[in-house]
Amino acid sequence: YQRRVRGDMSVITSDLVKQTIEKSLETQKVLVYDVSGGCGAKFDLVVVSKAFDGQSLLDRQRAVNLSLDPLMSKIHAVTMKTWTPEQFEQRKDTLPEHFKC
Repeated sequence: YQRRVRGDMSVITSDLVKQTIEKSLETQKVLVYDVSGGCGAKFDLVVVSKAFDGQSLLDRQRAVNLSLDPLMSKIHAVTMKTWTPEQFEQRKDTLPEHFKC
């Protein structure tokens, strides 16, 4: 079965999650992986933004959650890494295999 947004027949996909984040936040990179096997219930995210510089981890995650607000009632779980571009360069080798191309 595929998870659908109520009132809309579009499936919650990794692309939709990525586009939704990119519309709300100034990002340098957004990586999204559906860890629910394609049904759109659980996503693993990496969001890279210069705007995160100087922000606490909680504030970064709140910004991402706020950007996903239109979809959150249909998503069961989200895990995320919210990094500055410098942090991404330092930590990109630690990302799970599903993010490595």
